[in-house]
Amino acid sequence: MNKHHRALELHKILELLSKECSCEDARQRAVEITPLSGKFEIEEALKQTDDAFMLIGRFGAPSLSGVKNMQNAFRRAEAGGCLSAHELLGIGELLRITRGVRQWRSHSASVETSLDLLFERLYENKHLEERISSCILSEDEIADNASQTLYDIRRKMRIAASKARETLEKIIRSSTYKNYLQDAIITQRSGRFVVPVKAECRGQVPGLVHDTSSSGATVFIEPMGVVQANNDIRVLESKEAAEIERILFELSAEAGSYADTASESYEALVELSLIFAKASLGYKMKATMPIMNTEGRINLKNARHPLLNPKTAVPTDINLGISFDTLVITGPNTGGKTVSLKTVGLLTLMAMCGLLIPADEKSELSVFSKVLVDIGDEQSIEQSLSTFSAHMTNIVSILGEANRSSLVLIDELGAGTDPVEGAALAVSILERLRMKGAKIASTTHYAELKEFALRTPGVENGCCEFDVASLRPTYKLLIGVPGRSNAFAISKRLGIEDSIVERAQELVSSESRQFEDVVETLDSRRQELDEELKKAREATLKAINEKKKAEEIAKKAEEKAQREIEKARHEASLLLSRTKAQADALINELEDMKKAKNLTAEDKSKLRKSIKEMEEGADPIREKEQEEYTLPRPLKAGDTVLLRDIDKKATVLETPAANANTVFVQAGIIKTRTDIKNIKLLEAEKVTLGGKSLRKTGRPSKIDTRPVTEIDVRGYTAEEALMTVDRAIDTAVLTNVHMMTVIHGKGTGVLRKEIHAFLRHHKAVKSFRLGAFGEGEAGVTVIEFK
Repeated sequence: MNKHHRALELHKILELLSKECSCEDARQRAVEITPLSGKFEIEEALKQTDDAFMLIGRFGAPSLSGVKNMQNAFRRAEAGGCLSAHELLGIGELLRITRGVRQWRSHSASVETSLDLLFERLYENKHLEERISSCILSEDEIADNASQTLYDIRRKMRIAASKARETLEKIIRSSTYKNYLQDAIITQRSGRFVVPVKAECRGQVPGLVHDTSSSGATVFIEPMGVVQANNDIRVLESKEAAEIERILFELSAEAGSYADTASESYEALVELSLIFAKASLGYKMKATMPIMNTEGRINLKNARHPLLNPKTAVPTDINLGISFDTLVITGPNTGGKTVSLKTVGLLTLMAMCGLLIPADEKSELSVFSKVLVDIGDEQSIEQSLSTFSAHMTNIVSILGEANRSSLVLIDELGAGTDPVEGAALAVSILERLRMKGAKIASTTHYAELKEFALRTPGVENGCCEFDVASLRPTYKLLIGVPGRSNAFAISKRLGIEDSIVERAQELVSSESRQFEDVVETLDSRRQELDEELKKAREATLKAINEKKKAEEIAKKAEEKAQREIEKARHEASLLLSRTKAQADALINELEDMKKAKNLTAEDKSKLRKSIKEMEEGADPIREKEQEEYTLPRPLKAGDTVLLRDIDKKATVLETPAANANTVFVQAGIIKTRTDIKNIKLLEAEKVTLGGKSLRKTGRPSKIDTRPVTEIDVRGYTAEEALMTVDRAIDTAVLTNVHMMTVIHGKGTGVLRKEIHAFLRHHKAVKSFRLGAFGEGEAGVTVIEFK
């Protein structure tokens, strides 16, 4: 690896990447990645990684574990070779993984990505995959059903083995041979069934000797009765081996015909494994895709060094190449200067490798042809080089390679020699690098470089903030502010006597003291401004949040008011419809009474009561009755009552006991127990028309708002029946009843005809029919409403 890349620890990032890969070839490619040089190539690689990042977030990662390189096996099969069962199982596993990745992509096909071309290079071969899995059970076992011939051979082998064992079972159980046997068992030697016989009795058991025990006390004899069976088994075994070889040849030939497409699929799988490994690493680093340019602009927002502990790493903002091309970072040791340099260089290299970077979105990086670095102690005893000499050797190399498309990072420029000469040399080196057009970031302790940055256009000071009170660096990079060494303040905090520190301050030149005082004043002013800016941002954020809350409250209030208005409109519409229906009913009743010409006092009283009820019902503001009420009689099941607290009608479901305080009622679809004191009994009223009593289902004095699903008009005149049906339909529409039954009887059919003629032209009726068997047949009409 390039020494400059190694100095920035790119190899450690690539090692982390290799651990995320799911196959060996992808791991190897991960550690061998080198930064790309073309902007288009880099953006394409970053887009692929970002698309994989998005797919993992939405659909999870595809299963790529277990991918093995079977290219050699495929090429050998293509050349006509016979693959082993192990190799064929590896090919089958590769085909299974390929098919699984294709299926995973089909589930996320709703999203188009830059990875689609790679997924399209994956070719399935489910037939070969299933053939291999069904024929080969393991590396050492071929399935019986791999072919019909193999199945027949193994069946015959089992039969022959069974016969041999039967014969041997008879021998070991025989009383004749019992005393000659060492053990009453059947075993095998050289693939043939034998029995263990005592050495001194081997002449008593006719057969072939195949082996003896290590002690010589036992000989293993194949009795003559099983020789033929064993011979048959050996012949069948050779046939089995030949058939297995034929099956493997057949599978190998089929795999060989698929070699080219399998090779392409494998390459695509390795590429996908590497890309999804980049995305997985990005997830762990909480990384984002940077914006790339070729103008040398670097603008990192809340950038973090990827090798530091993410829980303790301090994010920092770094920019270079926008308003200045050279950044001089000063400050005390262990303050984070070198980490800032490495962060710039390493994140640049990561982006050029197609990796997401641990920084906020819309961070910007540039494509550089070379990233040249001099970081760390390069002292070499073997080469007889001092620290200064080692650094200068690197600087010479950098000066020779640097150009307009280079990023140069130098740590402790000019260190390791006389401060005056080192500072002068550092300024001269920076000037030469700027002449070459390179983008430069350098760290130093020299005050001369701070002055150089202050007086030179295009060169900017930067420092790593240090908290003198706690003697700890904050690791925040501040651009535009020269750093202070803080040596005197730190020494005081650590316990150096004041007189020593004061004497040291006297020894410093007046120009240096004045410069440090100016820097101190600037730093104090900056801290004050930062604090004020922080408070202003907090106040702005608080105001924005308060504004959002106020807008949400206003929006909710407006929505609530709109709902109340809609509710009021709906209730007003219902009230108007109900009052209109009651007025129509009252007008009809007046007309009937006028026709009867015998208006009684009772009828007048009923009429006045109906008018009063209509007036009260039309008034939307009503107070609940608060007067004392006593039930006129004990309640019984089936009574219609009023629940006084909610002003709702209900039906008594159970007759309460004599001393009960509660009663079980049903209001609508709700069944509940309520206090008897909350109950008001509603007596059924009868309406008379000219002295003639009408049914409850007849024409009431006002529209009943309780759901009506059945009315009986038998015995009515056609006019009375039609008025009753009309009011019943109005009530059904108001109470959202979808179906109603009218009982008109069979009789002469006059009522049925009049009702049907009326229903055909009624706007609320969707359809009607005569009753079916069990519903009343021709004696009823079933109405369905719109």
